[in-house]
Amino acid sequence: MGRFSETREPQHGVVIAAGTVRGTQSFVHTLWECWRRPSLTALEVLWRWAYGVPALLVLRYEALRILHATPVDFAALRNMTVLDPMGSATTLAKTMEALLPLVLRVALWLAPLMVVAWVVVSAVGRTVVLRRADRRLHSRVGTLIVLQAVRVVALLGSFAVWSWCVERVAEMTVTGPVAAGGEPNLVGYFSLVIVATLGLFTLWAVVSWALAIAPLLAMLRGLGVGGSLAAAFRLGPLKAKLVEINLVMGIVKIALIVLAMVFSATPLPFESVTTPEFLLWWWVGVTVLYFLGSDFFHVARQVAYLRLWRAYESEENLVRG
Repeated sequence: MGRFSETREPQHGVVIAAGTVRGTQSFVHTLWECWRRPSLTALEVLWRWAYGVPALLVLRYEALRILHATPVDFAALRNMTVLDPMGSATTLAKTMEALLPLVLRVALWLAPLMVVAWVVVSAVGRTVVLRRADRRLHSRVGTLIVLQAVRVVALLGSFAVWSWCVERVAEMTVTGPVAAGGEPNLVGYFSLVIVATLGLFTLWAVVSWALAIAPLLAMLRGLGVGGSLAAAFRLGPLKAKLVEINLVMGIVKIALIVLAMVFSATPLPFESVTTPEFLLWWWVGVTVLYFLGSDFFHVARQVAYLRLWRAYESEENLVRG
């Protein structure tokens, strides 16, 4: 019969059978648990939007200031069409050439400031949400700030890799053929960009689980930065379950993005009978719904990690007993 017979842990919603915790089954139950506890998602939305709304207002202010200080041909931008891709690309290139110097000048001081603010706010917010989910967790805000900074640096590195891939694809399919006097391969460009984006997105989901679980381990065990990172890479059989949940979350994130794109494009066939104001508010509504859904699944992933760890601890205690 193995080490012990099948046992169900109702408080965790995780099935332990023959020493195996089934991660996906646990995640489905966690989704229902988070749906029944809207306060968790509300707290997640609160701390994210407490950062996001002021950040958007600052970005809007700086963007308007740059636009007012830069001569931009708005008429040419409004007249762009997919029927003339080269003309549209030329218009965009001229606009970027005019805007880029001022944008880079502002980004040099604004980007680091916003990253630091995000690291601090996210560490505090994540602590509040997780302690709401489980009061037994330790409060390790300082440790979470450092761990979040490490994760942000890794994430920015992944964006740098993605940017490098997009540039190489553009050289192969657009700028290279144009320089040689040929026609750009726009279908090939967009196809390769989509493949590279999905590939890197999936790779990040597979390899970033340790950075995602480390803050939770710090709160579970009261560990510091080094101890929580080391513990994240020494989880034994639990590692596969965490990767499984991370991959599911990656698929969910892609699905949310696709749904947002579909709903954003829904009114376009009726553009002749709709007003610009309606389209603007429709897109604002779709964006808000996307962020609400994304925040819910962020909470679900953290709670799934927590429940899986508690179930794993229960399993280990049963084995020792």
